[in-house]
Amino acid sequence: MIKNVYSEIPILENDRFVLRAIREEKDADDLLKVYSDEKAVPFFNSDNCNGDDFHYETMERMRRAIGFWEYSYRQKFFVRWAIEDKRNMVVIGTIELFNRMSGDYFSNCGLLRLDLRSDYETKDRIECILSIVIPKVGELFACDKVATKAITYARKRISALESLGFRLSEEALIGHDGTIYDSYYVMEL
Repeated sequence: MIKNVYSEIPILENDRFVLRAIREEKDADDLLKVYSDEKAVPFFNSDNCNGDDFHYETMERMRRAIGFWEYSYRQKFFVRWAIEDKRNMVVIGTIELFNRMSGDYFSNCGLLRLDLRSDYETKDRIECILSIVIPKVGELFACDKVATKAITYARKRISALESLGFRLSEEALIGHDGTIYDSYYVMEL
């Protein structure tokens, strides 16, 4: 039985990766390598994020982002885990998740954002990472589906999602300001 995700960020893992709370002092250097990776940034989902593209080039900007993620967790807006590769003990990305309540198809949906360093943007690694958290989404966030964005040229990501049972949604996600977003893959839970 998993505790309330907003009282304590659970540690989730398999033999290759561990998802855990972000620790600013320990993880900031590794995370800056992720968020300054120009090859990785186009794959990040910045929909509905008030103009933030998640491309951070300075430690100051990275630390501000980590502070915002910690604040957002305390406010119960979302959970963002560090993804640590157990083989080299390096943080290679993050996963954000929350239950999105809205007036569109994506209501009561676990919205998942996966940000990876570009050398980890492979079908096998994405499947391995998502297979840790996907089985827990319904229990952690009390939702009936999970969705994540994969842009058209994210072929390895799309292949991993389809292999896990996601399908491209015909529905658009409507942002808080009315902006229409597409390219979401959905799995019913």
